[in-house]
Amino acid sequence: MTVLTATRLGAIAILLSTAALADGHLDEMGPEDLLPLAQDEGTVTVYSFTSRIGRVETAFEEAYPGIDLQGFDISSTEQIARLQAEAQAGVTNADVIYISDTPVVLTELLETGIIAPYVPPRVAGRVAEQYQSPLLAQRLSTKVLMYNEEAHPDGAPVSNLWQLTTGEWNGRVVMVDPLQRGDYLDLMTEIVLRSDEMAAAYEAQFGQAIDLAGAANAGEKFIIDLFANDVILVSSTDDVNVAVGAVGQETPPVGFTSYSDRRDNEEEGWALQVANGVEPAPGIIFPAVLALAAEPNNPAAARLVIDFLMGDESETGGPGLAPFYVAGDYVTRTDIPPHPDAVPLGDFTAWRIAPAETATIRAEIGDLILTLQ
Repeated sequence: MTVLTATRLGAIAILLSTAALADGHLDEMGPEDLLPLAQDEGTVTVYSFTSRIGRVETAFEEAYPGIDLQGFDISSTEQIARLQAEAQAGVTNADVIYISDTPVVLTELLETGIIAPYVPPRVAGRVAEQYQSPLLAQRLSTKVLMYNEEAHPDGAPVSNLWQLTTGEWNGRVVMVDPLQRGDYLDLMTEIVLRSDEMAAAYEAQFGQAIDLAGAANAGEKFIIDLFANDVILVSSTDDVNVAVGAVGQETPPVGFTSYSDRRDNEEEGWALQVANGVEPAPGIIFPAVLALAAEPNNPAAARLVIDFLMGDESETGGPGLAPFYVAGDYVTRTDIPPHPDAVPLGDFTAWRIAPAETATIRAEIGDLILTLQ
């Protein structure tokens, strides 16, 4: 008769965990089944493009004692570079990747096998297929034109993007350098992809057909004119928010930033508001996606984190989704009602990006911007 010691039982548990992963069984498990395996792992590392991972870390560790979530706030651009460098070195540091900039993520991380898709079975039937493949979108985020509603209580001071290229807005448009942050480069790329709409908006603003003056199309002409009009480039979204949103300004600038940053208006002393009525669109809306490392060090805990980030069974998704259930973020769960303070998604006029299409000319637009700086 064989006596199983505690050490032997622990070894068997690890072997069973490994076998579950090998057989793909982890992908089929709900949080109750993942939890004991994740507690055996004891830790999980998340790369996140948003600082809100700090709130997720606290909430996750309260919900699942015994698992240490280590969250790292790293921009999407930096994440991509770091994950590629780690893969080149044969190192896996992150278990979960929470990231935007999908045009690059899909081509340089997913297609190259650095990251892998995962959809928790608990929510698979409550997320539209377009947000499950090729990667799971937790929410839709934005980079849109924002203004100071304290200085402009009657609405946005801009009704057409082309106004930003006029003397009135010289040196009064702020955004993060598109060569530093991929989502802002995606915004510039989308403007080029929407050149027909930009041409129509030009004619509506100025009463005559656009003269490209050597530009390839109306979108490129807008970018050239915007930079010629002394657009102010900063290093972070918070820098945009302060410049545009700080209360007490008589003639504040406008800027491209995240609609959801309105959540910090009261705490930070801002008066940010979206210019949703601007023609032809105020900016872009894009997916914030979740993925696994191709070979996570803590595979059960990694899946448990993604499940947690998709929200619980309460009406608004509970503590895992709370940092993202704010006006200006649009969660992809169909069973969670839209945030009541946000412009309804059906009325939100920002362009929806098509990541694969964006990827085709993104580098070219980056080269154009480099020549303008």
